[in-house]
Amino acid sequence: MNEKKMMAARLHKVKTPLLIEEIDIPCPGPGEVLVKMKACGICGTDVHTALDGTVATAYTPITLGHEPSGVISDLGDGVRGWNKGDRVAIYPQVTCGACPPCREGHDGICINARVLGMHRDGAFADYIVIPAKNLVRIPVNVSFREAAIMTDAGATPFHAVTKRGQVRPGETVAIFGCGGLGMNAIQFCRLAGAARIIAVDTSDYALERALRVGADITVNAGIEKPYKEVMSANRGYGVDVAFEFVGVNAAIDQAVRSLRRGGRAVTVGIGPERINIISPFFFVYNDLALIGSFGSDIGDLERLMAIAASGKLDLSESVSSVIPLNEVNQGVSDLEKKVGNPVRIVVSME
Repeated sequence: MNEKKMMAARLHKVKTPLLIEEIDIPCPGPGEVLVKMKACGICGTDVHTALDGTVATAYTPITLGHEPSGVISDLGDGVRGWNKGDRVAIYPQVTCGACPPCREGHDGICINARVLGMHRDGAFADYIVIPAKNLVRIPVNVSFREAAIMTDAGATPFHAVTKRGQVRPGETVAIFGCGGLGMNAIQFCRLAGAARIIAVDTSDYALERALRVGADITVNAGIEKPYKEVMSANRGYGVDVAFEFVGVNAAIDQAVRSLRRGGRAVTVGIGPERINIISPFFFVYNDLALIGSFGSDIGDLERLMAIAASGKLDLSESVSSVIPLNEVNQGVSDLEKKVGNPVRIVVSME
């Protein structure tokens, strides 16, 4: 391969395979860095983008992938505090820093955000150019693969648990959907001091995995009335907080119904269905809250790296398989069809 060329998995048209193409290695501009990719997680959003078009891209062809980690290869003018060879994770949203949410410290909902793999080229590639402000240093005891999934599969549920759901010590929690995000949410609820964590999923395999990472009780949503089982498991009361990581109306409905009076439901899953749940009277009478939670702030990723560095976060269950870049289409398909009960499939460029 030409020294100035690299390989990248590019989306040309929805519902067609990504093309593994040779393209130019980008050059970092002022304030930017060139990062040699080491790993990039495959997210459910990649499935929606490539296979069903639920998540649209700003243009095509575009390189997908928004859970990256790697090593700094080159520095643009004006970059300070970073050196070639530094191990870095990449916060996947390039934010403006000037809109009201950014100025209030909520960069995850920046009005002008440009997300990797949606609004600018992503990380299913040998290299990526990114503003230096998007870099987070990887602790020495965290692998590139673990760091990659922390950028979204870790930071997104961390944001939902700590900022949107604001789980407090002694509270009871239900997790609806124990895939890549829900698995990590269980650990974060445990770290936040939750007294009881109830995991809800249709897969017995996922529920067994949930118990291994810290759930106290499991409910199979495929054979039981989930909200009734959740309440029964919590001495007849609803839970303080319910998190929904599926993105379908039925799961959101069950999450809300599982709440105690005054409880709060946080929905994180993304899907095409309209939210259609309980009657306004039931919702208002029980003083319930339904909260959306999107992505994370870069500060969430910084804090998450600190927790991982302390050894208090076990990501061994989070990386279910590792594949090379030329097998990315199979990885996207396996994630969609849940072949092998995947949590996170990671594309490795090492």
